Amino acid sequence: MLKAVRNPLAFIAAHWTPRSRTIRRAVSAALLMSVAIVVTGGAVRLTGSGLGCDTWPKCSDQSLVATQEMGPHGLIEFGNRMLTYVVCAAVGWVIIASRAAEPERRGLTRLGWAQFWVVMSNGVLGGLTVLAKLNPFLVAAHFLAATALITVATVTWQRVREGDDAPRPLVGVPVRRAVIGLTGLAGALIVVGTAVTGTGEHAGDSSDIERMPFDWDTITKVHSLLAWGVVLGTAAIWAALKAADAPAVTRARARDLFVVLMSQGVIGYTQYFLDEPEGLVALHLLGSTLVWIATLRLLLATRDRGAAPEPRLPSPAEPREAPVPA
Repeated sequence: MLKAVRNPLAFIAAHWTPRSRTIRRAVSAALLMSVAIVVTGGAVRLTGSGLGCDTWPKCSDQSLVATQEMGPHGLIEFGNRMLTYVVCAAVGWVIIASRAAEPERRGLTRLGWAQFWVVMSNGVLGGLTVLAKLNPFLVAAHFLAATALITVATVTWQRVREGDDAPRPLVGVPVRRAVIGLTGLAGALIVVGTAVTGTGEHAGDSSDIERMPFDWDTITKVHSLLAWGVVLGTAAIWAALKAADAPAVTRARARDLFVVLMSQGVIGYTQYFLDEPEGLVALHLLGSTLVWIATLRLLLATRDRGAAPEPRLPSPAEPREAPVPA
């Protein structure tokens, strides 16, 4: 018992060996929750609930949690705060499962801890955003930190499906550099997207909230130009991969990114011409996370690290894995 208290992860690892599917489910759950909290954060903003809890870490000066007097806005904002604990639980599952794996993959464990610290840091940043009365630059930083979580979760999702060999390139240097450049351009697209939102009408609260000092039409056009750059760059890379007879998985990732970009573009232009209806803005926000995930998957598909190691299953004399929830 003393060992369990001193080092609970080591104690669990000594008594439980997860199967591959368990680790993959844990990693997939963490990635799903990293997307979910971005979408629910967008719901907070789009419903004007950003100051539903007007302080932090408590919901109000008088209450730790949302009360009936705060109405639906308080409930929505407090609910989003509580979802952070669900994200932490998903990330904790990743840390425990990867630490208990046999053979142990320290890289996966480190990625799990990286997710944990990003979640913790973004929780504090979210609190500062409330204390600053939804300063648009802090709101943008809050979203970008959530994007950082999606980045680490996506890398973890890929790493659990491959080995630990040194990366072996699957495409030529020019294509590899083009994909890296495309990833940078997609990152710039997301950053400028936060400026579009920070300048637009959805401030996150019904009161007079500070907006970013940009012309909305101008910043929207810059965002659109970057989006077209990502689309055309993806099309060119996809064509180059076909011409070079690149591995099927790499070509498939380029195709997936192109399809997601086309869908996101339709939503983006529609919301622009309809003056940003909340439902379409929410879909566009979800689309931005999917674009970034698809971009990262393309980048990671330009190299190979071998097959994932098969876990050593316990012998009949050893403790067996507990049943995995469906």
